[in-house]
Amino acid sequence: MSTDLASPAAQHAEPATDLAGRREVPFRGGGFRHRPMWYVGPVVFAGLLLLWELGSRSGVISPIALPAPSEALGALGDLVETGMLWRHLSASLSRLALGWSIGTCLGILVGLAIGLFAVARSALSPLVSAFFPIPKIALLPLFIIWFGIGEGSKVATLVFGTFFPTVIATYSGVDGVDRNLIRMGQSFGLKWRSIVTKIILPGALPAILSGARISASIAIILLIAAEMIGAEYGLGAYILMAGSLFALDQLIAGVAMLSIIGLIVAWLIGRAERKLLDWRL
Repeated sequence: MSTDLASPAAQHAEPATDLAGRREVPFRGGGFRHRPMWYVGPVVFAGLLLLWELGSRSGVISPIALPAPSEALGALGDLVETGMLWRHLSASLSRLALGWSIGTCLGILVGLAIGLFAVARSALSPLVSAFFPIPKIALLPLFIIWFGIGEGSKVATLVFGTFFPTVIATYSGVDGVDRNLIRMGQSFGLKWRSIVTKIILPGALPAILSGARISASIAIILLIAAEMIGAEYGLGAYILMAGSLFALDQLIAGVAMLSIIGLIVAWLIGRAERKLLDWRL
């Protein structure tokens, strides 16, 4: 009797004894979460700039074809001293902020309507598919006729360019929400508004923010093209002037400012993602 009662305990004790001498298996349930390595990007960027500078100083890279980073930095310093940097930068940033904000907000609203309502999907989805492939800068002359040569035509180009990718990203995110979660909310008696705000919107938010990244890049490209066609001040006008004068150091300085704007926009959207999508961690 006592032997029978002791045998299960002995059976359970044996694996513990066997595992005592084995190496502990590390936890592998992190879900492919990336470790923050903020220093890698700056190191790679600085390394590329250093190689570029060394290649220019050694003669491997011709200064006629591509000026050294130090020369572009000098051109940027001249812009700061003359006060033209803020004039060009403020003009571009105001157009970018206004056009991208309007286009993104309208795109999210229309994308939600397409994702949530069958009538809106049937009516608007073909229009989005028809207008999205059109090169938006090709419509700038039409916008100039409608809104004038001033700020209206440039902002309208940005709105039109950022609207369609935002719409597609938004209703694709709504379509990607797990329908079992929606059915669960319905089975618990949640109202339609609660299902949309508590299930559909959080589930579609990653796709919406990814669309915001894409639309921001498109907006920067369209901004430069619009400013090259008809603007007195702005980064596009500055780059066009530098290119027409073959002032490559100034051209590289203008392109560098565009890269900095892109990095800042990406950082801001990344901060928004970490704030709004902390439930995924």
